[in-house]
Amino acid sequence: MKLIAIVGTNTNFDSTNRKLIKYISKHFSSQADIEVCEIKEIPMYCADDEMPQTVNTLTTKIKAADGVIISTPEYDHSITAALKSTIDWLSESCCLAEKPVMIVGSSHGSLGTLRAQLHLREILQAPRIAAYVMTGKEFLLGNGKSAFWESEDLLQEDKVVELENYFSDFIQFATRFNGGASK
Repeated sequence: MKLIAIVGTNTNFDSTNRKLIKYISKHFSSQADIEVCEIKEIPMYCADDEMPQTVNTLTTKIKAADGVIISTPEYDHSITAALKSTIDWLSESCCLAEKPVMIVGSSHGSLGTLRAQLHLREILQAPRIAAYVMTGKEFLLGNGKSAFWESEDLLQEDKVVELENYFSDFIQFATRFNGGASK
């Protein structure tokens, strides 16, 4: 199975969401080919502008993938402006339409990214986007600054098990929407 994993921040420092996506990519490499994609170079959305090459590249990757994983930070109870802008660009190509999406997130606070994930779900289910977001499941990594070993592996075994269960469910979910068999 081919998945695209989007780091939902444009920060230059090694954010906990970047660490989480890298961990997912490494930890589940035997179950899926997961390509990590950054949004740092994607400009702010403007309907008057021509589609940037960075968006065209990401669009092509998403269209060829069996599913998408998005790791979102939580800024002021919502997703980052950079992630929202990226999704606005992607809505122009409809590449997320009927595409299975798994949402994860890490924050420095104890609640993880609960509000941001709820907001992201709403955005992804908008008519112009129409992604298939797996319901009834979420992965919230709170206290992200202390959640990883130096090796960038997750520190808490219960969170590893929770993520493994969520990923397994997502693979089944994505397989169902990709004709019943993984590519």
